[in-house]
Formats: sequence, structure tokens, C-alpha cells
Amino acid sequence: MAILKLAVMGHPVLKRRADEVDDPTAPEILRLIDDMIATLDDAGGVGLAAPQIYVPFRVVIFEVPAARLGIAESETLPRTVLINPVITPLSDQRELGWEGCLSVPGLRGAVPRFTEIGYRGLDASGRTIEREARGFHARVVQHECDHLDGMLYPMRMADLASLHFVSEMRHNPTWMPAPDEDLAWSQAADVA
Repeated sequence: MAILKLAVMGHPVLKRRADEVDDPTAPEILRLIDDMIATLDDAGGVGLAAPQIYVPFRVVIFEVPAARLGIAESETLPRTVLINPVITPLSDQRELGWEGCLSVPGLRGAVPRFTEIGYRGLDASGRTIEREARGFHARVVQHECDHLDGMLYPMRMADLASLHFVSEMRHNPTWMPAPDEDLAWSQAADVA
């Protein structure tokens, strides 16, 4: 297990579509997952995608700790490894929520995300994982899987006026985006 350096916005590995994993049980993929876990534990986030550690494979890890549960959520989600994920929106409803990213250090922005999704992929043993997700769970899965398609959260932002350095957010306590007809607002969701 190694703690690896994080790629930051602008690096080419974060701009490309990651490659499919042929064998989730291959030793190099299992090593990659161990390194991702060590790196995430060191960085203190709730999710990480392989491209964020300079490895262009379709692998993400994420969790929903109790501190991140929203009003409509009642269950935490233990750390999950998802290989070759596919996301399907379950409704057209989107919600704005604060997001940050280990590859965009020091910044937060309001990002619209689907409120309900289905996702499927493989775990590290090659078994299929298929789940429905809502709230923060849905947000973190969408955020991490965006990395696999060369997307960072600022690219999803509808209003760049919400992009703030974390250190300056205290100067803007009343900032809220203008409400859109289809977007609800959630200050509780903050992806790292």
C-alpha cells in the first residue's frame, strides 16, 4: 500500500476518458485499489477515482459516512470499490449542492446533480454491484464517476459565481444561487 500523489486540474490524465478494466481481480488492479485506499485515507476525502492518482482506469472508491447523511438519508454506506461503473438517472430532478475535489484543492462550488440514480459495476472480486442511490450517495457516485470521463466538477457548474476558495467562503455566508425551476438547493452535500 502506497500513498500516491494526487493529480490536479489541468493534468492530461484528468481530461481523458479512462480505460475499461478487463480483469478486476488482476494483481495490478488489486494493488491499485490498495493504493487508492491509502491515498484517500491520507487525503481525508470520501471518494477517489483512479485518474486522480495518475492511473487511467475506470475504478472509483467512495463511502457515505454518518456525518454526510442528508435529511432524506438514513443509512451510511461503507467504503465501496466500483470498477467499470455505469450510471443511469432515475428521474430528471436535480439539486444544487456544494462540492469540492481533491484534484481541485481549496475550492468549492455549487454543482447540479441528479437526485436519484441507479448504478452498476464490479467489485474487486469481479462480482456485480447494482444499487439505487439518493442524496449525498447519488452525488458522490456521480462526482467520482465524472473523473472517469474527463470531467471535473467546475465543468458541471451552471454558475461560476458560486466557485469560492474555502478560506473565503466565510465572507459570503448568504451566498445562494438564483433558484432554477428544476433545481432544489442543498447546502448539506459537500463532496471531497
